[in-house]
Amino acid sequence: MKTYKFKTNINCGGCKATVAPYLNELEGIESWDVDTSNNKKILTIKTDQLTETQIIDTVREAGFEVEKYSPGIFDKLFN
Repeated sequence: MKTYKFKTNINCGGCKATVAPYLNELEGIESWDVDTSNNKKILTIKTDQLTETQIIDTVREAGFEVEKYSPGIFDKLFN
C-alpha cells in the first residue's frame, strides 16, 4: 500500500464534500482525508493501484488546486 500526500486548496468541509464524489469513484483508494487544520491543506491518499498523476488529474477535475507534497526541513521540525 502506498501513501501519497498532496498540497491542496481544499480548505473546509464543503470543499471536502465537493471532492468526495470524485475520489470515492476512483477504483483502488483504500482511504483518503484532507487535513484542513494544516495550512498546506494536506490530502493523504492510501492506494495500491493509483498513480500520483491519476490522483492529481481527479482532484483538478473536481475544481481544486493540487500538487505533490514534499515536506521540507521546517515541516519535519514543526509539524
